[in-house]
Amino acid sequence: MQQANKREAGELKFSYGGQAVIEGVMMRGAHSMAVAVRNPKGEIVIHEQPLSARLYRGRIAKTPFLRGLIGLWDALGLGIRALMWSADVALDEEENISFNGPIGWATVAISLLIGVGIFFLLPTTAATGIGSLLGLSASSQEIVVDADGNEVLVAPESSNFLAYEALPIGLDAFLINLIEGVVQLTILVVYIWFVGRTNDGRRIFAYHGAEHKTINAYEAGDELRPEVVSGHAIEHPRCGTAFLLTVVFVSVMLFSLIGRPPFALLILSRVIFIPIVAGVAYEFLKYTASNLDKPWIRFMIQPNLALQHLTTNEPSLDMIEVAIVSFKRVLLSEGIVQEEEAEIPKPRPESATSLLPE
Repeated sequence: MQQANKREAGELKFSYGGQAVIEGVMMRGAHSMAVAVRNPKGEIVIHEQPLSARLYRGRIAKTPFLRGLIGLWDALGLGIRALMWSADVALDEEENISFNGPIGWATVAISLLIGVGIFFLLPTTAATGIGSLLGLSASSQEIVVDADGNEVLVAPESSNFLAYEALPIGLDAFLINLIEGVVQLTILVVYIWFVGRTNDGRRIFAYHGAEHKTINAYEAGDELRPEVVSGHAIEHPRCGTAFLLTVVFVSVMLFSLIGRPPFALLILSRVIFIPIVAGVAYEFLKYTASNLDKPWIRFMIQPNLALQHLTTNEPSLDMIEVAIVSFKRVLLSEGIVQEEEAEIPKPRPESATSLLPE
């Protein structure tokens, strides 16, 4: 992203990120993460946690394609547990929840299984069935011996679209993989649309907009005040929504290189290739975000930016304030701001009333 020369060299070497949670924002840096949530009293409650040096500042974070795994961990590890914590705070039921330990790992494991099932295995199965209906894949045949001792091919008595002949690399395999990508994208868009129709969903998407605006303001070198931050763009090229759309595109291209193996191997390949797909998608986003001065790059990322309008809403100033608090706590952990700059502001009377359903 283009940056105004308003800071000393070196401050913007790390690509900060975050996500919206219930009535708040989670921000992540290289050394720590912070979740800021506004409770029903209008107070901003903070949870801060140091991050693993091995994961975020070690070899994985510096190795191309492997560092995409950190993005998955942010969404499934930190993100989901931050979301659970924020729900307790927003309901005024704050507990001393550890983001580590058996409960945390169990949450990640269950979330991973659900995510893989909905966004990978379900589209794979659906695309296989659609491909069979369109005649792009043939049912597997059995070899039997007739009365004269000759081997003949016969179709099985029961029709099962999952029992198809493996397709080599070619047009038919590419078309079915393309259908799989379309199904993935459809599920993603419908899910986002459904969430965005709810009152809670609209507020989360507004906090998502506040997160984007805050990081955009910082990367532009502007002062982190709600009135200033509110004037920045609501889209960001490194957004997780953009990451998901890129994953769909990379999946179609990558899976087309292996054709359509038998269904059991097909399902296994989708699981095994998740880290590879994530790694390629991450590098694509990182490259495009660093080369926005090139017209063809700006043209290429337009679908990613357009999709973000489904997951972001314009935030209010008090929402932006929460995002700024979370981000400044991360900057404090890295020595970029002083303690007085990262102080948690006192609640304003209108902050509590702003939490009422719209």
